[in-house]
Amino acid sequence: MQTNLLSQQFNAGSLAENSMACPANATICDGTSCVLPEDSFNQTLSVVLSTILTIMLALVMFSMGCNVEIKNFLGHIKRPWGIFVGFLCQFGIMPLTAFLLSLAFNVLPIQAVVVMIMGCCPGGTASNIIAYWVDGDMDLSISMTTCSTLLAMGMMPLCLFIYTKMWTDANAIVLPYDSIGLSLVALVIPVSVGIFVNHKWPKKAKIILKVGSIVGAVLIVIIAVVGGILYKGSWVITPKLWIIGTIFPAAGYTLGFFLARLAGLSWQRCRTVSLETGMQNTQLCSTVVQLSFTPEQLELMFTFPLIYSIFQLLFALLILGAYRLYRRHRGETKTDVEKTPQKEDPKSGAKINGGFVSNETK
Repeated sequence: MQTNLLSQQFNAGSLAENSMACPANATICDGTSCVLPEDSFNQTLSVVLSTILTIMLALVMFSMGCNVEIKNFLGHIKRPWGIFVGFLCQFGIMPLTAFLLSLAFNVLPIQAVVVMIMGCCPGGTASNIIAYWVDGDMDLSISMTTCSTLLAMGMMPLCLFIYTKMWTDANAIVLPYDSIGLSLVALVIPVSVGIFVNHKWPKKAKIILKVGSIVGAVLIVIIAVVGGILYKGSWVITPKLWIIGTIFPAAGYTLGFFLARLAGLSWQRCRTVSLETGMQNTQLCSTVVQLSFTPEQLELMFTFPLIYSIFQLLFALLILGAYRLYRRHRGETKTDVEKTPQKEDPKSGAKINGGFVSNETK
């Protein structure tokens, strides 16, 4: 019943807005954008690559854990000012931005829903890799990713209920709690092992970290290429979603950074919060979309998570490049004041691991 109502709402407008010729072997071919059927090669490739990428991601997160110190990590958990700011960005700024973009571009109801799903997703693990390369606070980065994934089990349905009621019944959206749980396990276990290795063998942990950071950079590129190969038949969608997919991650990075500065966080933590805000768990969004909608509906918005993934990576690389140029210009090193625990950042007046209190009360 809910599916029929959705189809009636956007079917008439979709033909006019997405009219293009589809390939002969398309699953959907009504003169609109289409999703090609997966052939046996793509299915095999998907299984093999998913297995390899899962193993690689676990190893990368293990190496990221090798840069986390138990004392600092627990400091963030016990006095979670940085985590709280990240929470406001993740489940406050991102859903609201998705809602406003959907209204501003007047997209079809089903397309607005997928934009909202992306805005309500937790942070992705790629943010931890980029945070390392921009000298972010790794303790904060990993604790934010872990907490946002855990809180997503309650915050995703709440945000979707609040923001999607004008387009559809929130009960029509299926949330894969098992996938969220698996994401949490896949993050927590390797990171925990990495933290233990860093605690017991700090010198070996540094070597593992260097190797893992390089593998992580390669992994991000591989994921982007694989996405293009596996979903090459579904790139023809309305230009409005391309524009939203470009603006949305840029807005997340920017607004996350400025909210962190308003909250009095150090520059190091501002970079971290910015990345955690803009980099969403696009794999989770794709899973929710595929579970919730019919093939006829998927043709109108199936590729949006991939578009968002491409541009969130592109802007993250631009941030990384700009930061590296800044570092080279300033002649700073990783042992500068921001990387020294419990020292004040002269530019912001904030302390590393400052906890759940503002600067004025310290």
